[in-house]
Amino acid sequence: MGLRVCLVTPFAWSRPHDVNEHVDGLARELRHLGHEVTVLAPSTRAADLVAGRRALLDGVSAEVIALGPAFPVSRRSRIGVPVGVRANLALAMERGRFDIVHGFEPALPSLSYLALRDSHALGVATFLSAERLAYPPGKPQRERLLSRIDALLATSPEVAEAAAIRLPGDYRIVFPGVDAELFRPEQKLKRVVLEWRPTDRQLTRSVLRELRQLPDWEVVLLRTKALSGRPTIPRALVGRVSVRTARDGPARAVLLNEAVIFVPALDGLDRVALEAAAAGAAIAAPPGLRMQPELGGAATARLAEDDELREREGRENRERAERQTFAELAREHDALYGKLAKRRRARGESDPLSGREWIVCDLHMHTSWSHDCAIEVHDLLAYAATEGLGAIAITDHNVFGGALEALAAKTGLTVIPGEEVKTGDQGEVIGLFLSEEIPRDLPFADTLAAIHEQGGLVYLPHPFDRMHSIPDAATLRRHLDEIDVFEVYNARLLFDAYNEEALRFARKYNLTMGAGSDAHVLQGVGTGALRMREFRDRDEFLASLRSAQVLRRPKSLLYLQSLKWAAQAKERVR
Repeated sequence: MGLRVCLVTPFAWSRPHDVNEHVDGLARELRHLGHEVTVLAPSTRAADLVAGRRALLDGVSAEVIALGPAFPVSRRSRIGVPVGVRANLALAMERGRFDIVHGFEPALPSLSYLALRDSHALGVATFLSAERLAYPPGKPQRERLLSRIDALLATSPEVAEAAAIRLPGDYRIVFPGVDAELFRPEQKLKRVVLEWRPTDRQLTRSVLRELRQLPDWEVVLLRTKALSGRPTIPRALVGRVSVRTARDGPARAVLLNEAVIFVPALDGLDRVALEAAAAGAAIAAPPGLRMQPELGGAATARLAEDDELREREGRENRERAERQTFAELAREHDALYGKLAKRRRARGESDPLSGREWIVCDLHMHTSWSHDCAIEVHDLLAYAATEGLGAIAITDHNVFGGALEALAAKTGLTVIPGEEVKTGDQGEVIGLFLSEEIPRDLPFADTLAAIHEQGGLVYLPHPFDRMHSIPDAATLRRHLDEIDVFEVYNARLLFDAYNEEALRFARKYNLTMGAGSDAHVLQGVGTGALRMREFRDRDEFLASLRSAQVLRRPKSLLYLQSLKWAAQAKERVR
């Protein structure tokens, strides 16, 4: 089944750019595979902006939507994305209902960054240049961006290594992609195409020096960037050396399809080298070229003089390029998107226990068995009953005695025996419906396994509370299938943004949601809870959660914390 895919580029769609060529080729082939693909981009054309606004108002159905005028985007940019463009992006995300949002070069202050940061869809990021990795500057902002990204891609190992310094993670290497129909061998001329850069003077001089010894050959100095200057051509080579500017694929194809040798710039575009390979050109890029640019001229002369070598390398390059077409690139992305889509859980029956009474259930609270709580078990049970709760989970820190004591007490409450376990490396995990204590300081995966071995449920508390040790986003995604309940509201968190982040994460993957007060004093009991159907056992509890509603009944955190400190001081005096 096809997915709704949104590809976001930070560069003006109305102007040639290597990132846009990558996006355009990928989008075209993904559509051939049955996906509904929308490209979001800025533009400098008024007609594009009018059409983009119309598409937003009509419900986001166009293949390309211009969200606003282009603005400067570079690693040195200090300008923010205009408010109107942000509003259009938010509208596109809301109406598009995308399954996948794929941002290109998101480490720039741009649409790509905002789309990945604010989207509720599965997120993919592609990095194409090591020179576009300066944003966001703050570590907390980078961590938040990473928490929204499900897959990290880079077009070369060098780019992946550079990106991982600021945005660490597991990077998958993808190729730039090439149109093998547009770039293909034609009647070859004795032509050398050199990708020219103003900074590569030694390389250019070495190739032109060898040209003097090759009287039947011509050299085309290819400029692929705007405003890149104009090279100096020796008087003796006038008529045999020309300068061409070709910033898009069709313009480059005219030159490369007839060329037999291509000399890449030292910091040239990977895309252009791949296009030359698809055109069947031999590529003069010997090892050590960056340290000794003069080697480029020697390699060019060798290829020009050895017809058999040149033709063999041209055939091999063509075969290599045929394995790196946009069609192959789209197939790789199709497999990746499908794998990510499986992370989302299927929605079950909305209210399987519809005949049961509604109760209020607090899934996270502590007793005097916890080192930082002074509430006696019998006091907790009595207070919870007077507050109107119908069920509670006793989740003391690293001990199970409080839960056992509550189970043995005579009470009208449904008691869920649990434990809040400190893992060795990734924060805390709560086990519900346990039968015995889980040891602390086990690895995260082992803690989850130990809970499930007892037939218990894994309940992940305050997963984004950065005031405490928490699992990183990669760990959460790696163990999604093992998390039974995800806490989206914890009444004790200092910043409600942490709860909002948890709610966003749970909705993104259709996780079963939970809530609790995390009470350490009686007055905190029930400040966070669920309104859910009455249940009798573990399986009915899970079924009841499908129709549960989160209840937010917060009290002053300063008030509750002061009561906790007072209780702890009283205990020390004793």
